[in-house]
Amino acid sequence: MIAQLSGSLAARSGTDVVIDCGGVGYAVSVPLTTADRLPGIGERVSLLTIMVVREDAMQLFGFLSDAEREAFKLLTGIQGIGGRTALGILSATPLAELRLAIVKSNVVALQRLPGVGKKTAERMVVELREKIIGIVPSEGAEPAIPSSQTTEEALAALQSLGYAKAAAEKAIKAVLAVDPDAIASSETLIRKALRV
Repeated sequence: MIAQLSGSLAARSGTDVVIDCGGVGYAVSVPLTTADRLPGIGERVSLLTIMVVREDAMQLFGFLSDAEREAFKLLTGIQGIGGRTALGILSATPLAELRLAIVKSNVVALQRLPGVGKKTAERMVVELREKIIGIVPSEGAEPAIPSSQTTEEALAALQSLGYAKAAAEKAIKAVLAVDPDAIASSETLIRKALRV
């Protein structure tokens, strides 16, 4: 099994990257949270990996933190959640918020995650409630953006347009860092976030 890759970033396309390790290119799928923190093409990178072997394919999934990798293992242990769905979940919400939703049995919040229906959300709560506490610390469970009606409306609008929650939050944070007054109007915040 391949547990870690260290080399240079040879290519990237969304959440799929190629890591060149001594002349051999490894295709690795990563969550959005990892993709956003990767260095530029040609620069050194080290990823913790999980290799998933099925009858019809072998896939490598990569992560920058051990907590993300462990959360991926837990998620793929749930019936109905495969590798791609687990990546989508980790891309759509910060680990601390995922932990909070599971620990608080917030099935409604879990159902908002990509590929998660009611039964899967209920399974996540029952099977992961105690396990996730050990791998994800409780610090940082507060929302990544200021909580207000304007930011909630902007976040909901961006998600309805197909953006992952993590990407939408990142765009809103970027706008507010440059223009704190944008919080006064959800329309302005949405428009500026879309430019980001």
